[in-house]
Amino acid sequence: MALDQIKQGLKQARGAAFLPFQAAAGRMRMVAHRPVRFSGVYTTYEDALTAANQRGLAGYDHDAVAGVAFEQMCRLVPWDYPVLFWLSQIRQDIHSLLDAGGHMGTKFRAFRTILPEIEALKWTVYDVPAIVKAGEKRARDEGIENLSFTSRLDGHGPCDVFLGSGLLQYLNVPLPDLLDRLAAPPKHLLLNKVALRGGKTIVTLERIGPALVPYQIRNEASFLAELEGIGYSIADRWSIPSLSHVIDTHPEYGASESAGFYCTRR
Repeated sequence: MALDQIKQGLKQARGAAFLPFQAAAGRMRMVAHRPVRFSGVYTTYEDALTAANQRGLAGYDHDAVAGVAFEQMCRLVPWDYPVLFWLSQIRQDIHSLLDAGGHMGTKFRAFRTILPEIEALKWTVYDVPAIVKAGEKRARDEGIENLSFTSRLDGHGPCDVFLGSGLLQYLNVPLPDLLDRLAAPPKHLLLNKVALRGGKTIVTLERIGPALVPYQIRNEASFLAELEGIGYSIADRWSIPSLSHVIDTHPEYGASESAGFYCTRR
């Protein structure tokens, strides 16, 4: 056996040996009311939300959550650049964009510093009512006129681009069901920060400010089949290693992969 294989085997053995201690440490912090970022493993979004309700403020639709990390989210980060690249490539072909899960227009604010042409787009943010209310007020206060908000998708559109940057892990319905609510299928999908794993789909709880929010880590093969099934081809895919996460209380489930996709309608 080669030396590098022996080293790899020892590394894996050490990792497996420490898993029970990592899990115990994460669970002890939670019991002692010391916050951990990710806790628990659940089969469905609904199960996770029920557990969150039993522990305090649950979900994203709260005034107390709306402003959490807003300034930080308005800054450009490295994983924004693939999205910016594809927006620049298709800019002449698009006139409207639906920013699903777009918070208070954070990506609009971040992207216009690099790609000012997007200010000519009809940019609509879809989010939960508490976020929409806060986003509309902030846009009015800042005098931003070409940024609109909605908490309802039924019949919306048509739109040329569907942007979901950090949407899918918090989405409480399958992506095909969400897209079915639109007046017509978007020509372009830009999905970023999609949480994936090799095993079955699981849901954990993420601590966001004062709230616990269900966070879904999808089975990769099922997700790719889902995209294929609703008529989209993947034109580009990128990985975001720094957004890989391990569930503090259940490290035995392994690290998630964070990925981005640019897809076109066939």
